[in-house]
Amino acid sequence: MGTLNRRQFIGTIGGAGAFSILSGKASKADEPKIKVGIMGLGGRGRFLTERFVQRPDIEITYLCDVNNRRYAYGREIVAEYQDSQPKLTQDFRDMLNDPDVDVIVNATPVHWHALSTIMACQSGKDVYVEKPLSVNPWEGLKMVEAARKYKRVVQVGCQTRSAPYVQKAMEYVQNGHLGAVHIASVYQVVDWKNNVHNAEEEPVPEGLDYDLWCGPAPKLPYRPGYWFRDKWDFNVGSIGGDIFHQVDLARYILDVSFPQSAFSSGGVYHFNDGREIPDTISTHFEYDKLIYKIEAAIWAANFKKIPTSVRDSDQFPDWEFTSTKIELYGTKGFLRLGRQGGGWQAFNEKGEIVAEEYGRQADNIHIANFIDCVRSRNLPNADIEEGRRTDLLLHLSNISARVGNKKLLYSPDSNNFKNLEEANNFLRRKDRAPWLIPDKV
Repeated sequence: MGTLNRRQFIGTIGGAGAFSILSGKASKADEPKIKVGIMGLGGRGRFLTERFVQRPDIEITYLCDVNNRRYAYGREIVAEYQDSQPKLTQDFRDMLNDPDVDVIVNATPVHWHALSTIMACQSGKDVYVEKPLSVNPWEGLKMVEAARKYKRVVQVGCQTRSAPYVQKAMEYVQNGHLGAVHIASVYQVVDWKNNVHNAEEEPVPEGLDYDLWCGPAPKLPYRPGYWFRDKWDFNVGSIGGDIFHQVDLARYILDVSFPQSAFSSGGVYHFNDGREIPDTISTHFEYDKLIYKIEAAIWAANFKKIPTSVRDSDQFPDWEFTSTKIELYGTKGFLRLGRQGGGWQAFNEKGEIVAEEYGRQADNIHIANFIDCVRSRNLPNADIEEGRRTDLLLHLSNISARVGNKKLLYSPDSNNFKNLEEANNFLRRKDRAPWLIPDKV
């Protein structure tokens, strides 16, 4: 077999064989192309660039990254699919100030998600923003407020919501086939022992605007690597950054929003690299007659995420050693479900499989849904409010651990904790000027 070029290769991954790039409504021939600016050209940003640029109804007009060494690969991706070359910029405000740009694809690190999305909404742009949404609950509220005030479509990158197999699982559960579900378990138990943040401080590399990269977060000494994923001012942690998908799926399938309480046990048990956010955590959320549990660790031998070869095929994962799964316990049956492909299987009281559905990844369908909504102005499958509610669960889990593993009673109406004043100190971060989110967006 000869060597595949990028165009051929991309067509073989992410479920493109099962669902076309244009899954969703086709645009009318006389409709103008939607002009898109990509913000962030790291791994996820490059992936989304590949996905968006393949659509014939899209034109990538900007590539933006604070590190200009990433431009070359981004331009190479775009050149495969469109004749016009995008403008290159380190400062995302150049895209926001251009009236011809319709959409911002926000694939920045988490500490930039909230402010840049808010600014994009204020500039009249629709936004596709990656998850997790924010580093604290207040930021998520402001993102929703901006989307609604400026009437913007904001889709969150929890793409499994758009997968047909997940929608069928939701219908199966909501139609009562499991009976009453009183326990839901969401897992992120995986072996990431090699992800140690041990890099030393270094001079800022040429081509990187490090001050702009830090943005609203503290300007700490530069270190290479992904240390910022486990610092409170920058992220929700290595666990939270990945388990978002499962947490969102369980919430979607069960149709629950705000819990009555949250209680965590956990901390930094394994790593000794200066990280602040737990590497081990168990959280119980209480809903009406439902215990919703998170069980997570990032040092556990034997456990791995569902392989891509399983996610995009007619196979089910080895559920016992699958780290990225959901289990629902009902009075009539039991269901296991994998995120981003992996499918689901339901069992009756005798342990017999009574329903099942193979999975596929849904990136293309999720993007198609977003583009459809940009044109129709409908709410997308993963609207910013739904993403914010999932994001909040991660924050409640972390804040409970942060205050010494105490039970928290959170009020969604007032965005504060009713029983522990200490916990209210973590609802908002003190941002670094001039990158401040205003009280009124």
